[in-house]
Amino acid sequence: MEDVYVIGVGMDRFGKCLDRSIKELAAKALHLALEDAGIAAPAIEAAWFSNSAWGYFSEQHCIRGQVALNSAGLSRIPIQNLENACAGASSAVHAAWTAIAAGLYDCVLAIGAEKMYDEDKLKTFQSFWIGMDRETADEQFARWRRVIAELEDEATGDDAGSGAGETRSVFMDVYAGMARWHMVHYGTTQRQLAIIASKNHYHSSLNPLAQYQKDFSVEEVMNDAPVVYPLTRTMCAPIGDGAAAAILCSRDYLNKLNHARPVKIVASVLATGDPLRELSGSSIGERASHIAYEKAGLGPKDIDVAEVHDATAFGELAQTEDLGLCPKGEGGPFAESGASRLGGKLPVNTSGGLESRGHPVGASGIAQIHELTTQLRGEAGPRQVQGARVALAENGGGNIGFEEAAMGIHILSKM
Repeated sequence: MEDVYVIGVGMDRFGKCLDRSIKELAAKALHLALEDAGIAAPAIEAAWFSNSAWGYFSEQHCIRGQVALNSAGLSRIPIQNLENACAGASSAVHAAWTAIAAGLYDCVLAIGAEKMYDEDKLKTFQSFWIGMDRETADEQFARWRRVIAELEDEATGDDAGSGAGETRSVFMDVYAGMARWHMVHYGTTQRQLAIIASKNHYHSSLNPLAQYQKDFSVEEVMNDAPVVYPLTRTMCAPIGDGAAAAILCSRDYLNKLNHARPVKIVASVLATGDPLRELSGSSIGERASHIAYEKAGLGPKDIDVAEVHDATAFGELAQTEDLGLCPKGEGGPFAESGASRLGGKLPVNTSGGLESRGHPVGASGIAQIHELTTQLRGEAGPRQVQGARVALAENGGGNIGFEEAAMGIHILSKM
């Protein structure tokens, strides 16, 4: 199996881009990645394009990558389209990695672009239903309601899910249910979730590419507008647009470059959720990370910095446990101790994460690779994790049963 390296990354600031098309967003990310790698577009031998909602919003249901990348100057090469909900971009990286590792190509592109913001907020909120099994969505929600009904907690402002898809993304209800279950079983508090969100907003204030760049105190997060208990607005990822790109290559190709700043991908794993898994059972994150650590010949204690899928603050808390970055049930105290903050033992989501950097669905996983590549190169400026040598990215997507439908995990190593 061939070694695989990231030699170029590119992304523009995420945000609400009403005046820019997906073609324009993708072209900018591609240009920045090529410039970062120090190569020209003809060097790209194949590309994987991630997008989830272009068809829903603008009826571009098919040939999305061909349409977007042809406009950006890439044509006549193999272009494959990937849709894997919020895990689409990490799936594109995994596919690109597989092709290099198998010796099929020497230089390839993984790119994701998404426009989620729409002036019709109802249309945007309803778009998230496509990340679930539409035939069984009512049954899945009923299953969630039965679990929540059995909890003896202090939930306030719970509308029994009536606002899902109407005043918020359906996934906020999924995360809220998981958070409440975790609070009852492990003693996690709403304040610990606020600490995670406040930390990520602080990190994003140091990131010029983040959608949000305002620092919020723990009290401001706690007192922000409620979404669905225990989540407040600043604990949740915003709706936004953006694109991100990564260029991967083989060792032979790397040896031909004079000024490369490579980062090695030492593990790439793509996993699928189990609809029969119970909340107390082994999660997709636990299963996938075990495989990734084994492939990399590393363990959780070797990770210096991580980007995890925090569509809500609880998402980060759960993933720090599932990835083994802290013991099961101790994600709240882990964050409360300052361990996951810049300067802490293991900084998490130094980009600001989905909560603050933003979450254009089809681009988020590559945005994580952008951040970690920047960190391992020592180029992250005021948010730099000193001495970072090994980094982990976890990107989940969709929902099936009680867990993510898909998950990509990548472990990167400083050269």
